[in-house]
Amino acid sequence: MNVFDTVIVGGGPAGYTAALYCARAGLSAAVLETLYAGGQMAATNRIENYPGFDEVDGFSLAQRMKEGAERAGAVSYNTEVLELHLTETPKRIVTSSGEFSAHTVILATGAQPRRLGDAREAEFTGRGLGYCATCDGMFYRGKTVVVAGGGNSAVEEALFLSRICQTVYVVHRRDALRADRAGIRALEQAENVHILYERRVAELLGEETLSGVTLENTRTGERETLACDGLFVAIGREPNTALFAGQVALDKAGYVDADETTRTNLPGVFAAGDVRKKPLRQIVTAAADGAVAAKFAEEFLNSET
Repeated sequence: MNVFDTVIVGGGPAGYTAALYCARAGLSAAVLETLYAGGQMAATNRIENYPGFDEVDGFSLAQRMKEGAERAGAVSYNTEVLELHLTETPKRIVTSSGEFSAHTVILATGAQPRRLGDAREAEFTGRGLGYCATCDGMFYRGKTVVVAGGGNSAVEEALFLSRICQTVYVVHRRDALRADRAGIRALEQAENVHILYERRVAELLGEETLSGVTLENTRTGERETLACDGLFVAIGREPNTALFAGQVALDKAGYVDADETTRTNLPGVFAAGDVRKKPLRQIVTAAADGAVAAKFAEEFLNSET
């Protein structure tokens, strides 16, 4: 069995930042990642809002994070985590390549946006279709975009885009938005925002890049075509918490109930990045969480000795 001071589950920006800070503090740290470094970030073609970089692709940034953590002394394992036994002392992690034991665990499993379910969704992702206006909105400056969704996230995305895009369409399947009243009022006052109620995105259109969408009226079934340069899907996110949902306290939305210290309800277990409840999910906030989690993991280990 591999025994570490800290095992980090997930190799995105939160996970590898945690690994870097743990290793620099003299802790033995392992990162367990199923596929490759970076998580969702690795699939992002262009990142323009990470400090210190004019522009970088997500895969390259992820590799730099991984290499930096490994230079400091952290180790990486490409393996699938099958079971987490977080109430045991030490904590036990069962993977497809064997078992790990850890005195502390940092959960950095992330969250993923809910998908539309269109057959061409993966094809157009990064080619006109996105899930984060704060991340990718600048690529559509002066253009026409569609936001699919009707909750707070969709309203926030649309308001952000309204400041940089020529025209923003908000497509919502119901007859009223589900967002906070203040957000709805701000959206209704934006002259370049048009809200299309009782509509859903039924089909994605285009060749190599997205050029429009087919909308279906949810009440009558009638269809119409709407030309656009980009589509942002804001119909919610799904935190990756299935592995530990019965052990770690979650909030109503399914995110780990951990505050800015990243501590969970279990001693020695911390949550960093998009899997934690928080107001903003960005690469930079995930990285910040990783550093904080490492600090409190070190503090916990010191208190146990």
